Amino acid sequence: MKQYILTIDQGTTSSRCIIFAKDGSVVSSAQYEFKQHYPNNGWVEHAPQDILDTVVKACRQCLADSGLQAEQITCVGITNQRETTLVWDHKTGEAIYPAIVWQDRRTAQVCQELKQAGHEELVTARTGLLLDPYFSATKLSWILDHVQGSRERAEAGELLFGTVDTYLMWHLSQGQIYATDASNASRTLLFNIHEQCWDNTLLEIFKIPAIMLPEVKDSAANFGFMGDHILGHKLPILGVAGDQQAALFGQACFEPGMAKSTYGTGCFLMLNTGDKPLASSSRLLTTVAYRLNNKPVYAIEGSIFVAGAAIQWLRDGLKLISEASEVERLAEETPIDHGVYMVPAFTGLGAPYWDPDARGGIFGLTRDTGIKEIVSAGLQSVCYQTKDLQKAMEQDGLRPKVLRVDGGMAVNDWFLSHLANILGAEVDRPTCVETSAMGAAYLAGLQAKVYSSLDEIASMWQCDQRFSPKIDKQFRDQLYEGWLVAVSKIQTNASEG
Repeated sequence: MKQYILTIDQGTTSSRCIIFAKDGSVVSSAQYEFKQHYPNNGWVEHAPQDILDTVVKACRQCLADSGLQAEQITCVGITNQRETTLVWDHKTGEAIYPAIVWQDRRTAQVCQELKQAGHEELVTARTGLLLDPYFSATKLSWILDHVQGSRERAEAGELLFGTVDTYLMWHLSQGQIYATDASNASRTLLFNIHEQCWDNTLLEIFKIPAIMLPEVKDSAANFGFMGDHILGHKLPILGVAGDQQAALFGQACFEPGMAKSTYGTGCFLMLNTGDKPLASSSRLLTTVAYRLNNKPVYAIEGSIFVAGAAIQWLRDGLKLISEASEVERLAEETPIDHGVYMVPAFTGLGAPYWDPDARGGIFGLTRDTGIKEIVSAGLQSVCYQTKDLQKAMEQDGLRPKVLRVDGGMAVNDWFLSHLANILGAEVDRPTCVETSAMGAAYLAGLQAKVYSSLDEIASMWQCDQRFSPKIDKQFRDQLYEGWLVAVSKIQTNASEG
């Protein structure tokens, strides 16, 4: 009997379902985009029903296209956009407010006040994170403060909190599963990564009732069953991880020092640090990479809020291109030292600046500047932001010699060539760039005994192409210096950054 794993990959702009065969090959896939909502400056929301509906639709389409019966699926894995925050009624399942997305900056002032009250040192020591609106806790607190009667209902046990994985599992199981995994829990600002549990002191700081928090399980675990109302047959959900941790797993970065960088809506560079959580001195995040058999593996992560979203903006906002695939050709036709720098800080700057109030800018415009230069600058901005993360990791004594890359932008050869140039490092693209979905499939497969060990999974990783640096250090430094000047012009708290 062939073994198949169905993976749900719930992202920021779309929901996808992929069915993998045991050897990692894709049997079928389906994807549906959904609407982004921007009700105020710096606010980003999703309609919870859109998240659920597109997931169910993608699952059904994917199974139909595969030619398989639901009974032939061994297990289900889930990977998800992280930090996005939902609160719903524990009886009806109805959300009491739209999902507040990880990019949302509405709680910047609250985070500032908590810093001024002296809480950041303790929060960082216990969670590995910074006090930033990026994470779930202040979003959750905001909902409880702004939806009438919700705080009282939460304290009475009537409301549930979850990141997207928890919300999906609750609904896919018709309320039978109320759980998350350690990788997602570690992004909430409420989870003690050393003791691997919700932290009562943190719950007090953020004013969150413990009764509304899900159970935290291993990343490979028996979560429960997806109900037969989805695909006509009950299927066990056995693997769950936040999208970036799932990508690290899918890239088989199982040894300390191995690193991957994912280029989706945002960009996330993550380096495995093994069984020890390393504290960063350069404002990177310490996070749970995954947890197996109750043993956590940790990582250092740098988060960039806008990567592929910059290309989306060039297409949908400025309408400079009609398809994202056009950017590679336009960049190839443009010299790399064209002098234009785009800083896509649409919702603030992420690591290592952590400036939620910064906003984007385009610098170096002349009468000669055209669509090609602006599009190239958009692509290059992602390379420069990755360089920022590389520099920060170097300050922490960490430097990956080879970077494994994935995500939608990783299909662009020009981008990866320029990335290798700017980093001065080898960049490896695997044969499958859908590594978040693959990582969730591997986790579920481990639990189902489809895979016997991490070594078996590591042996399946294959390099499609290696990109090597082609420019000298002086030219690289000159280009990067121009980027740093552009960033300095948009920063609102340069003294902190």
